[in-house]
Amino acid sequence: MTILDSAIDPATPGYLANRAALLERLTELDAALDQARAGGGDKYVSRHHARGKLLPRERIELLVDADSPFLELSPVAAYGTDFPVGASVVTGIGVVEGVECLIVANDPTVRGGAVNPWSLAKTRRAGEIALANRLPMVNLVESAGADLPTQAEIFIPGGRVFRDLTRLSAAGIPTVSVVFGNATAGGAYVPGMSDHVIMIRDRSQVYLAGPPLVKMATGEITDDESLGGAAMHAGTSGLADYLAADERDGIRLARQCVRRLNWRKHGPPPRTAVPEPPKYDPEELLGIVSSDLKVPFDPRAVLARILDGSDFDEFKPAYGDALVTGWGELHGWPIGVLANARGVLFSAEAQKAAQFIQLANASDTPLIFLQNTTGYMVGTEYEQRGITKHGALMINAVSNSTVPHLTVNLGASYGAGNYGMCGRAYEPRFLFTWPNAKSAVMGPAQLAGVLSIVARQAAAARGRDYDEESDAAMRMMVEQQIESQSGALFLSGRLYDDGVIDPRDTRTVLGLCLSAIHNGPVRGADGFGVFRM
Repeated sequence: MTILDSAIDPATPGYLANRAALLERLTELDAALDQARAGGGDKYVSRHHARGKLLPRERIELLVDADSPFLELSPVAAYGTDFPVGASVVTGIGVVEGVECLIVANDPTVRGGAVNPWSLAKTRRAGEIALANRLPMVNLVESAGADLPTQAEIFIPGGRVFRDLTRLSAAGIPTVSVVFGNATAGGAYVPGMSDHVIMIRDRSQVYLAGPPLVKMATGEITDDESLGGAAMHAGTSGLADYLAADERDGIRLARQCVRRLNWRKHGPPPRTAVPEPPKYDPEELLGIVSSDLKVPFDPRAVLARILDGSDFDEFKPAYGDALVTGWGELHGWPIGVLANARGVLFSAEAQKAAQFIQLANASDTPLIFLQNTTGYMVGTEYEQRGITKHGALMINAVSNSTVPHLTVNLGASYGAGNYGMCGRAYEPRFLFTWPNAKSAVMGPAQLAGVLSIVARQAAAARGRDYDEESDAAMRMMVEQQIESQSGALFLSGRLYDDGVIDPRDTRTVLGLCLSAIHNGPVRGADGFGVFRM
């Protein structure tokens, strides 16, 4: 065993400053999460409860096994937009009758659970996770359908949600829907395309068009129950497979459905049944990353606080040492790790990464990417040494690797380094962000400086004097814009990750994801295309 040695002194001024800065970011995260949990606000929550109905998170709590975790995904979706934080839907992974399931629950306290552009994106991401990781999907449905003022943004892409439900079923991944209230228009297709459907007597209403629209379209006068009530669908149309007495009974029936799935994981079990915890306190993760992202840190200090027994076998430690690579276990699951030690990636780091990724695929080992990179090195010397082709080599390996990837942005994720370290575009199974982290084409000062240089060259080419005062104002404006648009909450609000997490929860979150991933087979790639050598 190779136990990592980590000497963090929590009493030093630098550590205390880093901790204080990260706690400030966590306070901002908690405020955003509180907004999401508040739903439509006290007025609509009270009205919903007064009708004898449960809130989405209350439904989830009854659905999942007692004392089991629920990993909520994209909890601050729509943050910084015109729509409520959380995007009127709750998604996440929970254990139901011992089976890890992807759960989607509409929040009817927010505009009746209507689907807006961000709730659509969040629901589609949930479907991607279910398919990629072979997770049964449980939909807790209560939605008024499309948010009509934004229909132009959701109508056409919204059809993918229904397509994805049928593809899950075709892939042998079961889908279950419990309808708690209205499921109108597009919302009706969620139960309509699910394998198992539960409706609640005198509560569920499923129809493509409600009574007013039916009258306008056909002249027929009808009522909710005759048109789409639970009893009608259970006894006449056959859309409902089970008829529940109330919400709690509906959740009981959903658990019963999952229990009868005879579900088995296709991936290998964890290597260690009772893994040894890290030898270092995860509380210390709060002070490791500098409040100034230009200051590098040793990712081994992070690994020592998340890996089983702080045990890590480093690969090529003396070569390309700006990138740490090696093997370990996390909650008993074997993993390979790629972690930035200094922000810049050189040719040696890129070549080392490509070889390591090939080895992980040869041994069917999932990979964890810990990002803190400013990108690949630039300049004449480095281009002549082949940084472009070596960076492409690494990105090729990441792109064509088929073992599961999990990514955590610990600090910076800039430029093509984001690609090489498996950013969102490279479809990691899960991607999470620490609240201090940032991601953009480049840092704010660098981007503003590039624009300034280009503007100076343009002025010189025209033979004009350069306005230094305007340049300073432009640079300040650009830096402020990039600073705000590269922050963790802003990016998470646009679903560029699966959630902003407390650093102290990193081990737990990754462990839950690794367990979910192993519902499906874990297999490495047979080929990687042409590598430029």
